[in-house]
Amino acid sequence: MNRLDWNTLDTQEQRTALSRPAQSRAETLRVGVEQIIARVRADGDVALRELTAKLDRCALQAIEVTEREWNEAEARLAPELKAAIEEAASRIDAFHRAAAPQPVALDTAGGVRVERMLRPVQRVGLYVPAGSAPLPSTALMLGVPARIAGCAEVVLCSPARADGRCDAAVLYAARVTGVHRVFKLGGAQAIAAMAYGTETVPKCDKLFGPGNAWVTEAKLQVSADPEGAAIDMPAGPSEVLVIADDSANPAFVAADLLSQAEHGPDSQVILLSPSSALLDAVEAEVASQCAALPRADIAQQALSQSRLIAVASLAQAVEVSNRYAPEHLIVQVADPRALLGGIESAGSVFLGAWTPESVGDYCSGSNHVLPTYGYARSYSGVSVASFQKQITVQELSPEGLRAIGPCTATLAAAEQLEAHRRAVTLRLAALEDAA
Repeated sequence: MNRLDWNTLDTQEQRTALSRPAQSRAETLRVGVEQIIARVRADGDVALRELTAKLDRCALQAIEVTEREWNEAEARLAPELKAAIEEAASRIDAFHRAAAPQPVALDTAGGVRVERMLRPVQRVGLYVPAGSAPLPSTALMLGVPARIAGCAEVVLCSPARADGRCDAAVLYAARVTGVHRVFKLGGAQAIAAMAYGTETVPKCDKLFGPGNAWVTEAKLQVSADPEGAAIDMPAGPSEVLVIADDSANPAFVAADLLSQAEHGPDSQVILLSPSSALLDAVEAEVASQCAALPRADIAQQALSQSRLIAVASLAQAVEVSNRYAPEHLIVQVADPRALLGGIESAGSVFLGAWTPESVGDYCSGSNHVLPTYGYARSYSGVSVASFQKQITVQELSPEGLRAIGPCTATLAAAEQLEAHRRAVTLRLAALEDAA
């Protein structure tokens, strides 16, 4: 990890210190994704099979998971893993139900009723990565809120293994959450299939889920096309920022950094601390713990573009964190809640020594599909609201129109929209004539 002192850096050096690994919208990647999307749109299932054979080294017999494959996956799974998936799903369900938007009905003036009604997005597409490691937890994080929202059709894409099967735990998590159909597809081609539809894969209204740079770029491209699909957010390679003081346990901090570094070579981890001793201890712990990890090679690649940054104070650490806007923010200080009020931009926050980011990844109940690349400045993580549309309704009585009609007419006249004004004044005149 690179060691830096924030207060010795000039403006450009500070910007560089907080820069992410190569962003997904590099020109070669953009063109490559465009070509994949165009192929899927033109050739449908044929393109999906060819791309899967080339990129995933898997010859698909059937693109869609069959009922037999669902049942075999469930039978193969260890009872304790099935129990853990069900336990996690129950907590995710409890939190997401409690946090879900509610209908609203309010009289804003006498005789003026304004309402908000909620309707589910009808057909949604979920993407669950399974490149270097399958992620059944992502199936839970997406499937549970989709079920609560009441989406009529929920489809899921996840890459097949070399044997042509989807990961058994991913399939079981999908079944537990009520996903209707699963397709053995990954990468940009999966996003294209769900956005535009093929002979087998239905066209979806909105796409959800994290992925690598290719997946993120594909989501951005289809969301910019009126014929494509909406997306939840730009959710790319994983990242974590830790704020720690001299009370923090260096082993805990190092473990939290490595838990994100092992996701992939383009992940990024950052530690901010006013304690040089803590930075020294964590650096040593990271080296020691990393050497023992099964995915040490991947973690090392991520660590090569990660940072240990000395700051003057915890207040400055919060300022730097807000500037970075991390996907995950871990606060391991003596009084972590005291810093919470100053945190403006983060996907999800983990307070205190006993709250590893891992619990949020799996089973605390919050959602782990979160904005990356600094999009936490303007995006929120996935929730039930992500799967719903909010439609407003208004209804006026004659008394209500008398109450707010003059205000409407005055504002319409100020904007020189005469037809708007007359739509009100004609009605007001009719009420006067009938009086």
